[in-house]
This record gives sequence, C-alpha cells and structure tokens, in this order.
Amino acid sequence: MPHFTVLEFADRLARTRAAMEERGLDGMLLFAPESHYWLTGYDTFGFCFFQCMVVPLHGEPVLLTRSADMRQAQHTSILSDIRIWADGQGVNPATDLKALLKDMGLYKHKRLGVEYDTQGLTAHNWRLVESVLKRPELVDASALISTLRLVKSTAEIAYMRKAAELSDHALDAAVEMTGAGAHEGAILAAMQGDVFARGGDYAGNEFIIGSGEGALLCRYFSGRRRLDSQDQLTLEWSGAWRRYHAPMMNTLIIGTPRPEHERMREAVREALLACEAALRPGNSMGNVFNEHVKILDEYSYRQERLNACGYSVGARFNPSWMDSQMFFEGAETEIRENMVFFLHMILMDSDTGTAQCLGRTSLVTANGSECLSRSTLDMIVT
Repeated sequence: MPHFTVLEFADRLARTRAAMEERGLDGMLLFAPESHYWLTGYDTFGFCFFQCMVVPLHGEPVLLTRSADMRQAQHTSILSDIRIWADGQGVNPATDLKALLKDMGLYKHKRLGVEYDTQGLTAHNWRLVESVLKRPELVDASALISTLRLVKSTAEIAYMRKAAELSDHALDAAVEMTGAGAHEGAILAAMQGDVFARGGDYAGNEFIIGSGEGALLCRYFSGRRRLDSQDQLTLEWSGAWRRYHAPMMNTLIIGTPRPEHERMREAVREALLACEAALRPGNSMGNVFNEHVKILDEYSYRQERLNACGYSVGARFNPSWMDSQMFFEGAETEIRENMVFFLHMILMDSDTGTAQCLGRTSLVTANGSECLSRSTLDMIVT
C-alpha cells in the first residue's frame, strides 16, 4: 500500500539516476529511511538495525534487510527484490552487502555513493561495511537524495497540507485542556490523541512541552507537572500524515501575561512575518535568517534568541522531523517553488524566566510563500 503512484516513484528514480550520472556514480548505497521511503515507499523503524538499499545506475533497487522487515517492505513499498541477511552471533551483514554488490555487478572498479549522514547508519555498522568493501570507490553522497526531496510534488504538498490541518487541530485540543491545575500529560494526550483520531501518524520526534521554568526549554524532557494559576506553557508539535510533517510552536499564557510576555510576543510575531515575507524563490536560507536577526536584535533580544530559526520539512523518521537544511547565518540553500519550511521564532530569557515562541509551516509559491496554518498569531491566554 504505497502512498504514491507508480509513475511518481518512477519519476523520483529517474531524477535520482540523473543526479548519480552527473556525479559519475555507478550506484548508491542508501541507508537513510527517508530515502527508502521517498524512492520506493518502504516504511519501517527497522532502520535501527543494519539495512541498505542498493540503487544501480541501471536496473531496479534492491533492499538488503532482516527477516523481520521482509513483509514490511512487501506491504509498504514497490520493491520487487528483497534480500535477507540472517541474525546470528558474530554475523556481519556487510558480507551479505558485498555479495549483493557482486551479484549486481557493482563491486569491482565501480564508484558508489554512500549516505553517511543519517540515523540509518551507525558508526559501528559503517565500520563493518568499511572493513569488508575494498574494491568499489566509495564517495560521500549524503546530500544527493535529501536535496532532491526539497522540492515537493503535488501529492506531497497535499500530504503536508493535511499534516498542517492536524497540527492546527492539535493546538485546538491543547488550548481546550490548558488552564490552572491542568496536567501536562493530559495536554500531550489530547494533542497526540487528536492526531491519531484524525488518521495521522506518530511524529518524527516527541511533542515538546514545558511549563514554568521548563517553558524555556526547546527539547522534550521526561517528567510532568500541573500548571499554576500564573504560568507559561511552551509547545512544539507536528501533525504527521503519511510521514509528512508541518510543525508548529507556541507559548501559551495561563493567567495574566507579564509585560515581558507582551513585548516578546510582539517581537516574535514581527520576526515571523518578516521571515515569511523573505521566503520566496531565488532567495537564500541565510537571507531569511538575517530577517530574524534584524527584527529580534532591534528589540534588543540578541542574547535571548537562537542562532537558527527553522528548517526544511517533509517526510521524516525518528529521531527528528527536521530536515538538514536550516536557516542560519550564511546558509546557501536556494529557496525554490514548492519547497516547504518550518520557521520558528524562539525567545527565552533566563534572567526573568520568560519565554515566547512562535512558529508555523509555509509552502513556497511562485510569488512568495503561503502559510499552511489557520491558527492565530495572537497570544493565547487561558
């Protein structure tokens, strides 16, 4: 049950082969679960074990995986050739990979691109591969497919719109649960439960929640508390539809906002709108980041802001829904039509214990950008 048509997968494979040919590659060793999913629909968390998809310049992709994932590949992907390496004490699956490459004519005097920069290839597993593969020339091609994935197809954009709809509904569920005495765990349950009830997926990482002093953190951490009558609640979450994400971020106020909250909210709202205005074809991600710097520094929040303000999003797997292309100083990635980005404006002041964060996902159009969220940018007070 792949979520895209055979024609779309054929187009993706053709684009991949064109990029391989341009780089003089005879084949690719794909370890990134996002690459597996994008090219064939293969959907699993089995990438935490050794598995590799071999894509030849000519011929069909072949998956090398464990027996536990064989039916997973058959059920979710268009793959017709699935090879199994057997679990066992002291087994080295890289020897099976070597045999597969020989079988495919990709071993002697061949140039193979490798996806090194991925959670699907641990340092331990790479050392196994490196110790076994001697004849092919191995080159770093980590960015080849991740770059192709930046520009979304019509079908992908439809999934991201659905993900954004799920994100909006999750915020509605959070607001309904939020108030003095509310338990953070109940808020999380309402948000994630709403996504599931509407047919969505687990996100690529945990929903982030923190109140009180924890509202100044932008990572998930273990331990829940109840909200005070005067409190602040920072949330970062994403609806996920067919593995596609549309993250959002917001800091809600319980009780009466402090003057610091009000001023910070004004700053992050202005910065977000300025960055979204700069999110247009031909601009660079670094220039968008500069708008973030300009606005927040004018508000004298240089010490309170972060050194990045968002990233590309799409289909992602654990441990993160982030793509590698980020908005930071000097980022050279050129923005193109049909790319999708999450922009977040984060202010956290440890001296006053104040947080204000605001973020949402936008689609780049021919003339600028389109916000995919319907939710308000005004401060939410409960």
